[in-house]
Amino acid sequence: MSKVEEFEELRPLLFSIAYRILGSVGEAEDAVQETWLRFDGSSTRPASAKAFLSAAVTRISIDVLRSARVRREEYVGPWFPEPLLSDPYQDPARAVELADSVSMAALLLLERLSPLERAVFVLREVFAFEFGEVAAAVGRSEAACRQLLVRARRHMEAGRPRFEADRQERHELATRFFDALKSGDVDGLRDLLAADVQLVGDGGGKAPQLAKAVMGAQNVARVLGMVFPLMSRIDVTFEPHEVNGQPGAIFRDRGGKVLHILALDVLDGQIQTIRTVINPDKLGHLGPVADAWAVDREVKQARRRMN
Repeated sequence: MSKVEEFEELRPLLFSIAYRILGSVGEAEDAVQETWLRFDGSSTRPASAKAFLSAAVTRISIDVLRSARVRREEYVGPWFPEPLLSDPYQDPARAVELADSVSMAALLLLERLSPLERAVFVLREVFAFEFGEVAAAVGRSEAACRQLLVRARRHMEAGRPRFEADRQERHELATRFFDALKSGDVDGLRDLLAADVQLVGDGGGKAPQLAKAVMGAQNVARVLGMVFPLMSRIDVTFEPHEVNGQPGAIFRDRGGKVLHILALDVLDGQIQTIRTVINPDKLGHLGPVADAWAVDREVKQARRRMN
């Protein structure tokens, strides 16, 4: 195989590693591109392209994450990962680990880890790399990597998200949710929500967002039942779509541009958390992005006309 062929065969794995370390589609794609440049520029052919490329993308991602941490500390409002509609890397033997690790809840939990802990956890727990491979990738001894993993596991177990195991049940509940949302059925929405459900938005100060999280089934159902019928009046539409391995939807303005992404956490037959990503900087990889401020103004005008 040529270098290009070897790289392209491993590209899905490299992106999936980088995305789980970084929580950003754009930064993960940049890390993969930088990995290619290093591979292409290497004068010698490594014995294992997978080992070389995985180590390179991991180290690049660790460096990027260290600088990204500073930006995230200054972020306006809640920070969520950039939504991922489909994970390019598939491994039937690791299907559960891959799906759980890419959820927004899991990625937010990974934010608690140091960059090194996060990289070790991703390589070992998600992708089942041997400790020797992990050590080579992060530039630490195997013993140090084992200790990093112990600490990472401790942090992750303390808040590890659990999801509805049956994908069909999850899909059916999401379908009922979006049907109720479309019609503004507050009672129907409330019946699908956990008592302590949260509705949280990520606008990053660059789009209209909730002033604070909305808590409780009644409050969340009332907000959703009020806002989305108004949005439909100004021709905002949505299409259900899996988001980070969980039920969700893409919302679009009347011109078909991406307005925001909504993702659901489902457990025990109820919706536990509803997250929306409306920061335009996090939506560009999905297509042309709508002017959320203009949509917000139209929604307010529609509400005034109703009153």
